[in-house]
Amino acid sequence: MSTDNDVSAVLDKVFSQILKSNIFINREVLRPDYIPDELPHREEQIAKLGSILAPSLRGYRPSNVFIYGLTGTGKTAVTKYVIKKLYNKAVELGLDIIHCYINTRQDDTTYRVILRLAECTNLRLPFTGISTAEAYRRFLRALDSRGGIMIVVLDEIDFLIKRQGDELLYRLTRSGDELHNSKISIIGITNDLKLVEDLDPRVRSSLGEIEMVFPPYNAIQLEDILKRRAKMAFNPNAIDNSVISLCAALAAREHGDARRALDLLRVAGEIAEREGSTVVTRDHVYKALKEIERDRVGEVIMTMPLHSKLVLLSILYLTRGGGKTTTGDVYTYYKSLCSKIGIESVTQRRVSDIIGELDMAGIITAKVISRGRYGKTRIISLAVPEDIVIKTLKEDPYLEPLLSWD
Repeated sequence: MSTDNDVSAVLDKVFSQILKSNIFINREVLRPDYIPDELPHREEQIAKLGSILAPSLRGYRPSNVFIYGLTGTGKTAVTKYVIKKLYNKAVELGLDIIHCYINTRQDDTTYRVILRLAECTNLRLPFTGISTAEAYRRFLRALDSRGGIMIVVLDEIDFLIKRQGDELLYRLTRSGDELHNSKISIIGITNDLKLVEDLDPRVRSSLGEIEMVFPPYNAIQLEDILKRRAKMAFNPNAIDNSVISLCAALAAREHGDARRALDLLRVAGEIAEREGSTVVTRDHVYKALKEIERDRVGEVIMTMPLHSKLVLLSILYLTRGGGKTTTGDVYTYYKSLCSKIGIESVTQRRVSDIIGELDMAGIITAKVISRGRYGKTRIISLAVPEDIVIKTLKEDPYLEPLLSWD
């Protein structure tokens, strides 16, 4: 049995090894939330978004914008970059442009979004005790008393809409009817290319005034981005171009995800650091790939709503050992799980939507096949290791009892 002294000695060794490491100069530049001074291969998108928002510098409300694109295509980085430049120009001109960035995956209820909107006007609302409608009225009063133009960025807006509906969006797009001294412009950012189709037509017509689509990066572009960041992040002797090229190629293979490429490079460096290596090798990149994949899948599953987890559990049970199943069988088994834990099941159409969401997230694969006169169905299989799904679902107290199979 190890003693406290043994554990302390191990920690001392780990700490001293990291302190002696000469791998990184500044690893923070490889984080997804780092916004560099230049965004290569997104000049066209920067110019377009800048031209859309520029009228605010003359006191006009900019058009609402909906920005689409797969994960890691630079949507958030470009938006934050342009907003920052716009704000600096407004300060230079003595104008009051309020910018409010909200990630609705984190602030995932209507009330939380209103709290953040209010904070951006320097209004502090209570976390509880007032209705959503009252909170919204107070936010509008605070904004109108301040005046100026407010640009609201709703990142990962699909999370808010799927959980709370589009009522808040409708109110914000029609806020001009209630404001006299202020104007609100909205930038919605999403990975879901079909999201707007599901919105209320009234919201869709006013929100999607201008749409922008960000294409994936190719391998050459990703390599260029990584080389620029690597110069700032690593000791010159700690990494070579072959490692950077490998990270770019692996990320390009998955739809040109710059965020994934940066994560691969950073985690590969951290693994090299932990191993006491003086250089980052291709082997470290492959180790990083496995580590990131496990973490990504677990995080996605952990943040899913209960019914999505139940659908995934149904798929897991029906496809154990590499098998396949259909939408109908998944729905039948899902309903039995709901009965076991005493909750009401959702409709078959909603379960079909959840299967589509799991497919889009890469957790499962669902291929549509024709059954002739019996219509179409989806053949479903698990796309990630079973042990990761089981381990993550067991952390949910509702589901842990359901994972004790015969």
